[in-house]
Amino acid sequence: MNKSYSFIAAVLLGLGLLLAGPVGRAQVFSPSTTPVDPAKILADTTERREVVVTPAAKRQKAATDSAKRTEHMFRAFGYKGIRLTRPGKAALLAAILPGAGQIYNRRYWKLPLVYGALGGVVGAEVFYQMRFNEFVKAYKLVTENPKLLRTDALGPQARLYNTAEGIKSGVVFYRGNRDLFYLYCGLAYGLQVVDALVDAHLRDFDVSDDLSLHWEPALLPVPGQALGLPTAPGLSFALRVK
Repeated sequence: MNKSYSFIAAVLLGLGLLLAGPVGRAQVFSPSTTPVDPAKILADTTERREVVVTPAAKRQKAATDSAKRTEHMFRAFGYKGIRLTRPGKAALLAAILPGAGQIYNRRYWKLPLVYGALGGVVGAEVFYQMRFNEFVKAYKLVTENPKLLRTDALGPQARLYNTAEGIKSGVVFYRGNRDLFYLYCGLAYGLQVVDALVDAHLRDFDVSDDLSLHWEPALLPVPGQALGLPTAPGLSFALRVK
């Protein structure tokens, strides 16, 4: 009986060794296996295709911010000149000669606007200055000799007044308008400088149809209006966030 138990135990032990053998061998790493470099392991989401540079991307890269571009001005005879950005150069040219900044920006269609505005205010300034001088001279003559009233010695406009006080009111009127057009001349001169500066800044600005901000005319509701006129003309703006 003991021999039978010993025989069964030996058989079970042999089966256990046979079953455990392949598992034990599977857990042993072969020394000839090459280890994997962790740096070469790529994630599944890593994009492996080549980056294609389109012509539009090249143009966008070439068109750098105009404010960062620098040029030299008044370079001659070995003198390096003044280093200015493109907007600064446009503004300086416009300040030296009205319209030169627009020519530098190649906005030739703005020249009639620049010279028309400047010519208009300068012409009005000259007109009021001439009339002011006429009335000042006439008032001085009348205060010295009242008999000169309504004579050609006072000038074509001053001789139309019957009294010295009337001529004095003309002096005040034309002096006020002359001083006002001094301000208008400075304003027109400054606006053409600012226009050249801003235009140079926006030279490479995206003005294509595919913009984030769009506007269009629209009829907008007006609170408190009558029922017959519930809307009013206006502008509608739409901002698309990319």
